[in-house]
Amino acid sequence: MDRNGSVVDVEQVRTAHGAAGVGVRLLGRAVRLVVGVLLGTVTAVVDLTYLLWSGLILVPVWPHPGARRSAIREIQAGARHLAEVERWRLAAFLNSVNSADYTGRRAVEYLCLRWAVGLLGGAVLLIFAYGAVAGLVWLAEWVAGQSGPLLFAGQLVLGLIGLFLVAQGLLGMAALDRRLGRLFFGPSDRELLERRISELAVSRAGIVEAVDAERRRIERDLHDGLQQRLVALGMLLGRARRSADPERAGELLRQAHEESRSALDDLREVAWRVYPTALDNLGLDEALARVADRAGMPVTVHYRLVEQPPARVRTAAYFVVSEAVTNAAKHARAGRVVVDVAPGQNAVVVAIDDDGIGGADPAGSGLAGLARRVAALDGTFRVDSPVGGPTTIVAEFPCG
Repeated sequence: MDRNGSVVDVEQVRTAHGAAGVGVRLLGRAVRLVVGVLLGTVTAVVDLTYLLWSGLILVPVWPHPGARRSAIREIQAGARHLAEVERWRLAAFLNSVNSADYTGRRAVEYLCLRWAVGLLGGAVLLIFAYGAVAGLVWLAEWVAGQSGPLLFAGQLVLGLIGLFLVAQGLLGMAALDRRLGRLFFGPSDRELLERRISELAVSRAGIVEAVDAERRRIERDLHDGLQQRLVALGMLLGRARRSADPERAGELLRQAHEESRSALDDLREVAWRVYPTALDNLGLDEALARVADRAGMPVTVHYRLVEQPPARVRTAAYFVVSEAVTNAAKHARAGRVVVDVAPGQNAVVVAIDDDGIGGADPAGSGLAGLARRVAALDGTFRVDSPVGGPTTIVAEFPCG
C-alpha cells in the first residue's frame, strides 16, 4: 500500500541497491568458499605429512609401553594444534564454528579423515583451473579465427556445464568439510544445554526489563497527559457548578465537554500503545497501515504475507515497526520511511528503511528493548545506521 505520495523513484533506487548488495554478497561468499577449500587442500597435505611422520615415530617405540604412551601424548598434542588451524579455517571461510572441547585422540581421528577430504577438494580445484585455462584457449582460438561459430558455441556449452559441475563439487566439498568438523568438534549436548540456558536467562532478564520500562512509560503517559486533563475537567465542572451566571456555567460546561473529549483521545492513545486491538480484529497489515497513518510523515508499507502470522509474531512485529517509525520521526529527522514485511524461510522478515541522518545506537534503550523483544521469540535483530544515514532495521521472527 502506498501512503502520502508516490514512491516509484525510491523503490527503484532501493531495488537497484538491493540487487547490487546481493551480487556483492554472493561474490564474497563464493570467494571465501574457494579460498577455504584451497587452504583446506594445503592443510590436508600438512595433515597427511604429520600422520605419516607420526606413524614412523610409533613403529620403533611400539614394543615399549612407556615410550609408546609418551609418543602418543606428543602426537596428540601436535594433532590438536593442526586441528585448531582447521577450526579457524572452518570458522573464517566456511561459516562453521565448532567447539574447542575435544580430546587429542579426537583430533588424531579427525586428521585421519580430513586429509582425504582436503585432497579431494584440491582435485576439484584442479579441474576448475584446467577448465578455466581451456576456456581461455578456446576464446583465443575463436578471436584468432581458428574455430568457427558452431565449434565455439559447443565449447561454450561444454564450459558452462563444466562450470556448473565444478561449482556443485565445491559446494559439496565445503558441506562435507563442515559436516566432518561438526562430527568431531561439534558442541556436546551439555554445551548445547548450557548455551540454551544462558540464552533463556538473558532473554528472561530482558523481558522483565522491557516490561518494567513499558510500565514506566505508561505511568508517564497517564500522569503527564490523561491525569492532567481529568484534573482540568474536574476543575471546570466545579466552577460551572458554583457559577450563578447561566451563560458562564454554559461556557464552562462546553470547555469541560471539550476537555473530556481530549481526555478520551489520550486514553485511546495510551491503550493503542499498550496493545492495538486492530492486531486481533483486523490483522497485522491493517495495524501497520494505521501506524503509517499516524506517523506524521510519509510511510510506505509493503505487506507481502499471504496468511496472518501467529499472535506473538504479530505483536512483536508491530512494536518493532511502530518504535522504528517513531524513532525515524523523532530522532533521525527522516523524510520518508519504507516498511517491508515479507515471508522468509520459516520466518517473517520485517525491514524498516529511513532516509534520516543515521547514527542510531543499537545499545540505546529503544533499540535494545526491541532487540530483547525479538530475542524472546528466538529471532534475530540487526541495525545498520552509519552516520549520515540511511538507517536499516531488520527483524526476523521464526514462524513454523
